[in-house]
Amino acid sequence: MFLTQLSIGDWWQDLKDTFILNFITDDRYMYLVRGLGVTFSVTAGATALGILLGIIIALIRSTYDKNIRDMRSGIGKIILSALNGIAKFYLTIIRGTPMVVQLMIAYFVVFVSISKYKVFVAILAFGFNSGAYVAEIIRSGIMSIDPGQFEAGRSLGFNYAQTMLYIIIPQAFKNVLPALANEFIVLIKETSVSGYIGLQDLTKGGDVIRSRTFTAFMPLLAVAIIYLVIVMFFTKLVGILERRLRNSER
Repeated sequence: MFLTQLSIGDWWQDLKDTFILNFITDDRYMYLVRGLGVTFSVTAGATALGILLGIIIALIRSTYDKNIRDMRSGIGKIILSALNGIAKFYLTIIRGTPMVVQLMIAYFVVFVSISKYKVFVAILAFGFNSGAYVAEIIRSGIMSIDPGQFEAGRSLGFNYAQTMLYIIIPQAFKNVLPALANEFIVLIKETSVSGYIGLQDLTKGGDVIRSRTFTAFMPLLAVAIIYLVIVMFFTKLVGILERRLRNSER
């Protein structure tokens, strides 16, 4: 019994010493704090860029799907077909290659002239990646709207662009808002590969602590717990949002 209590006491003391070594000594917890700030900065910027790109790509793709058969031959049809081809190429490349490879190409090849601005490059890389998935989410929302809504817009005197802006897109956003929120949650976790370009995000912050203390369990566990808490928090918000949207439809 005494040996058991002694072993538990030694284990608890070792745990405390390891915690102090990893987070308290030399204020090493600040690596996680600063990394968390970088993670949120990249996520917020990439989300904004992804939504902007997603809307543009979704409008091109949905406009093509809805109107290409009824359009007369001419420059308008050619331009729309070309834009749709570019959009499909973008979606194929982005959705068919790993995020970490896209990030490294963006940093070491495409944006090498501004590579010292690592946060900005990361925002561009993650934003372009997210935009492909957001585009398909929004496009599915637009295509799910009853065709009668277009006819209603035309009967009010709206042209195609006005009908999309004032009638279709607001309804589509309402339908896909939970999916967009889930994409934001996924994006938070995807930014964990930012360390491949030397950006000190949350994951890299934990890795820096590990390199200082030569203990991996405590800093990596802390990083995992922080990500878990963030994901659980935003998942809860998405759940609340979905309930409110369902209630508003009654």
